This record gives sequence, C-alpha cells and structure tokens, in this order.
Amino acid sequence: MKDLSAILPDGREYEFWEKEPVWTRELHVNASDPTASDGNDGSEGKPFRTIGRAAAIATPGTRVLIHGGIYRECVKPEEGGTDPEHMISYEAFGDGDVILRASEEVTKFIPSKGWMLFRGWENAPKGEAKIWEYDLDPDLFRGYNPFCAVNILHDRLFIEYDKTDMTTYLNRRGCVFCDGKPLEQVPLYNGMGAKDGTYWVEANGMKVHFRLPGDEDPKNHRIEVTVREQCFAPEKEFLNYIRVKGLICEHAATGAPVPQRGAISAHRGHHWIIEDCEVNWSNGVAVDVGNECWHHTHTPGETIGYSVVRNCRIRDAGVCGIAGMFAERMLIEGNTIEGTGWQKMELSWEAGAIKLHNSVDGLIRNNIFRNTIRADHLWLDCGNENNRITGNLFIHGIEQREAIFIECTRDGINLIDNNIIWDVEGRFDPAKIPAEPGSSGWYKLRENEAVNGYGVYGEGTDRLQVVHNLIGKCRHSGYYLKPVPFRMHGMERGGTSRDARILGNIFYDCGEAAIVFPTRDNEAEDNLYVRMQGGYLRVMYPEPEVCLNLPAWQEFCGFDREGQNAWFDMDVDENGSISFRKAEKPPMAFGGQLERLQMILDPEEVKEIHACPLSPADREGKKREERTMPGPLAAWKTGNGQ
Repeated sequence: MKDLSAILPDGREYEFWEKEPVWTRELHVNASDPTASDGNDGSEGKPFRTIGRAAAIATPGTRVLIHGGIYRECVKPEEGGTDPEHMISYEAFGDGDVILRASEEVTKFIPSKGWMLFRGWENAPKGEAKIWEYDLDPDLFRGYNPFCAVNILHDRLFIEYDKTDMTTYLNRRGCVFCDGKPLEQVPLYNGMGAKDGTYWVEANGMKVHFRLPGDEDPKNHRIEVTVREQCFAPEKEFLNYIRVKGLICEHAATGAPVPQRGAISAHRGHHWIIEDCEVNWSNGVAVDVGNECWHHTHTPGETIGYSVVRNCRIRDAGVCGIAGMFAERMLIEGNTIEGTGWQKMELSWEAGAIKLHNSVDGLIRNNIFRNTIRADHLWLDCGNENNRITGNLFIHGIEQREAIFIECTRDGINLIDNNIIWDVEGRFDPAKIPAEPGSSGWYKLRENEAVNGYGVYGEGTDRLQVVHNLIGKCRHSGYYLKPVPFRMHGMERGGTSRDARILGNIFYDCGEAAIVFPTRDNEAEDNLYVRMQGGYLRVMYPEPEVCLNLPAWQEFCGFDREGQNAWFDMDVDENGSISFRKAEKPPMAFGGQLERLQMILDPEEVKEIHACPLSPADREGKKREERTMPGPLAAWKTGNGQ
C-alpha cells in the first residue's frame, strides 16, 4: 500500500534507502560484567569493557551490542559501512539503559573562601549562602577543557550585538550537574549570593564554585562536571552507513553552532540511522547530520545528508536539537524534541528544535515539538526545495517568535500539511510595548519588535504550500510572509514571497491576524476562521495595506470563496488530541452582524470543503475523499474529545 504521508510536493514518493542489514560479526560490550576487559575477544562471554574498543575494530557488517550501564567515554568509530546492507551498528543489547555520559562524577569539594559573596551596597538575604569549590583535575579532560571554552567561539558574524544579552554566549561550556540536573551558570561569583542552584567558573577554567538548591551539602548528592565535548562522534570525517540505536547520550559540552557539533555527530558522513536514542542536556547541539559548517570546502556532487533520525527523544538541548547543513533527503520522523533553547541564543540565528540549511527532498513527519524556548520549533534556512513537513505537533513555543520559519527560498515547492501548531507566545520585550490609549493603536499593521508570534513565518520564500493544518493561539498571526529583496544578489538567497497557497486550514484565536499576505499574488481557499474578529485577513503591499474580515476578503480579493467563519472552543492536549465544543458565550456583535458574517456557532455545522490533492491523507492516515473537513482531520468528532 502506498505511503500517502511520504508523497513529496513534486508528486514523487520519498526515496527510502534502508534495507535489512547483513551481520557478519557481533561484538559485545558490558561495563557491568566484572570479567569485562578490552583485552577480551568481544564475545558475549568475554565482552569488552569500553565501547571505544569495539569501535576501533568494527568493520562493515559488524553489530556492536552494548549491555546496560553507564559509559563515561566518547565513542569514536574508526570505520563506516559500505552500503545499506553492510552498515556498522552500535546498539543497546536490551538488558538495561545504555548511557553515554560526557561528564565525570566528582567528590573532593571544600567550602569556598576568599571571595566576596555580597558587595557593600547589596543587602544580603537572610540565612547563610553555602558555597563550595572544586579543583578541576586536568587528567579528566584529555585535551578538551569545556570550562576554558566559551559557548560561541567560531563564527560570530551574524550576532546582533545591539539586540541581545551576550552573557550566555560568553558563558563557559562546562556544566555542573546535581543529581542529573544542571546548575545555572552565573558570570560573577557574587551571582551565587542572589540565587541558589548556581555555579561560577574561575578565569583560568580550572576551578568551579557552586551553590546547591536549598543550600544543601554536596556530599548527599551526585555531583558531575562535563569533561567531553561529545558522546558519539567519529574523529574522521565522512564515515558513512553507521547506525546508532537505543543509546542515551547525556551532558555533552558542545558549543553553540556554527560549527554544528552534536552530542551524536555524523561528522559530515551520510546515510546514518539514529533511532530510538535519547539525548539529554546537551549544552549546545544534540544531533548533527550535515556538512557541519559553511566554511568547509564542498566538492560538486558530494553526498551530504541522506540520513534518518527516528523515534528519538531529545530533551533540553541548549541551542539546537537536530542540526543539518546542506543535508539532502533527510528523514526525520517520530521524534519528541522538548525544552530546546534554554541558552537563549536565538539571535545567533542557529537556534531551533530542528535547524536545517538548504534542505532538499526532505521528509519531516510525525514529530512532537514541545516547550521550545526563544527558538523556532523548525527552521529551514535558505534554498529549501521539495520538502514536506507533515503530521507534526508544534506546541507551547515559549517566548518564541514563530513555530515554523521558512527562509529565503526561491525555487521549488515546500509543503506544510496536517500539522498542529498551537500556542506561540511571541518573542518580545514587554518594556517596548507602547501605551496607546483609545484607538491610536488600531491602525498600525506593520510588523514590529513589540508584537510577534507566528505559526508559519517566512522571509523571501516563494510557492509555500500550507494545507490542512490547525494553527491556533499565535500571539500575532497564523501565517505571515514578507519579501526579502535585499538578499536578491550574490547567492540569490532572497525572494518575493509570492505564489503561496493557503488551503483548507483552521485558524483559531490568533491575536492579530489569521493570514498576512505581502501581496495579492497568493491564494487562500477553503479555510475556517474560528474565534477571529476584526480585520484578521491582511494584504500589506502595495500601500496602503488592507485589513479585512472574511466577506471583504472574498469580495475585494477573491480569496476564500468557500471560507467559513465560526465561533466555538477548541483545545489541543500535549499529545495532539483535538477537542471541539460550543462556546459558553457568543462573540460581541451588533444587530444582524452574526448573520451577515454567516457565523457558525456549533462545530457540528461546519461544512466540508474541497480536499487538497497535495495532502491526500489526514494526520491519522485516513485517505481524504473529494470533500473533507477543514484542518488536519478528515472527519471530526465533536464534544469532549477527538
């Protein structure tokens, strides 16, 4: 049966390349076995102690089976496979969690002395702040001391210094963990006086001072410090056909991209499979699968990407969850990515739960994005062609400017369909929101730094297809696109933001607008607008911009001839279940306004629309008939749940 969720915008099916591997050799690693030794032969009865020993001798067709335990090492494969049937696999055996931890447990702490915790003009809080210190052992680092390196070292060209607090960029990469959770780094020693659960690094990067939550004694807790940059990463570039399966990688001291160097890193290799893994608390990037850096040379015809990231759980990556540069034919499916962006480095322009550059023929489906902080859930940056983003849940964007960002794409079509985009807070400085009493603020339609928060946002992107999605609770608008003429030179990275098709979506309770078109050279049809009032449909150019309701949109622009207005309640839970119910109160209206607007008050009265052939099945895999319901579900169940 044809996989309808794998049909790309050009009508071709995504090219799945995986085959059942042929294993000619098995190696066992079991750090928990008292007989384990790297001098053994690697059989199940005589396992290796370290994964690195197996990685040094694994050849195509080798399956490295790793038994449960904590492995404090960075695995560095010496070889890759040769083709889909002759890969090298590193996978959990199944007898317990396999944890690759880039930190080491430490115990020799003493009370911290000789530093000013409070200055003369500061009022010390009641109670004693208990600060401890630890001398970092040079033997822990073996050439890489993350407490000496700041977060962003390499390419700082794009940072907008006037708009961002540079503190987090210049913090050290080294982290201190208490019982598996990181303490918060402060830039000066006296910052620990103001807040517990913090740490500070001395100038030479060889000593840390820390204060535990509740001023507890560290001897009663597990204290770990990061000592390695990555957990699984070849030293050699371009090792291909490697599978990483079922591993848990934690505490990697990665820096902010670029370069993109993750806790799990393909290091520019292609045809990797990363599946059923977890990555927790990576300081910068969790997973990288691409060319890593735009400063690398690129050979014409060189294969980059073609990798699979499947059914992984990526939690609390500091800057980026999955990063890929110039990665073609990526398959990213079934992952849960949450808590990305706590470093708050969004203005270095590499922050996102997924951030791909120049993605071609990619399929991003059935992922869950939650609680992304001051970063995009998904960002496709420049030159993206024939990608499909389908069946995903994008929920709870914390101080987030947009959920999906498609940037500077002139050629080809990119399709966003069957997704739920819900709760985009907006990224703004509340102090910059002007007080505008009366109606003075009603007529200001231009984008500004004080009001943002978009479901789908594009800059200079042509031919974007947004089809059969639910887009709701965005602080500014559900769909917002603008042209980028100033980049239409050199690498031709700009675009006109024309020829978009916005078809069959539900827009729900967006703060300013449902759709903001840059020009009329776009299309909107069969959309359902729920809990939207005022001029929520907009065309910005040529001036003067227009701000319309649905009847005016239909009459003057010819859009949404079968569009519908409605007023009822919807909810989306953490797993993407949708519920519909009648609103307790109707919208405010005068006279016969609700009748003129043809306002639907009962979700059961919403009419079916034309199914869009670009999205032949709904998010549950049900084939759409010629007529279907708006949004990501072909049929609705109204009431308490869907």
